[in-house]
Amino acid sequence: MKSSLLLTTLLATALLGGCAQQPQSLYYWDGYQQQVYQRFENTTSTEEQIAALEASAQKARAADRTLPPGFHAHLGMLYAEIGKADQVRQQFETEKALFPESAQYMDFLMRNVAK
Repeated sequence: MKSSLLLTTLLATALLGGCAQQPQSLYYWDGYQQQVYQRFENTTSTEEQIAALEASAQKARAADRTLPPGFHAHLGMLYAEIGKADQVRQQFETEKALFPESAQYMDFLMRNVAK
């Protein structure tokens, strides 16, 4: 009788625990880490990287989620590689606005990209 009650309790606990919702991540990653890795491995072109990151940004906006730190800086560096200075500045300014602790580094990058 005791073992039956114990087994029932354990089973009920396991079932209810399985229904618990996992906490949502603070940032919307959507393959960002993989994109950075592919950049270092040179497995995709700069244009493909930009398209993938822009698609991720669009999904994040649609889901009302925040992109991770460094996302806009990385995208800005990719735009710098293809010579789109206005896009570079926009991405770096966005990174600064979202993550004020990056302001000095973003200013440094903007000065160097301007040269």
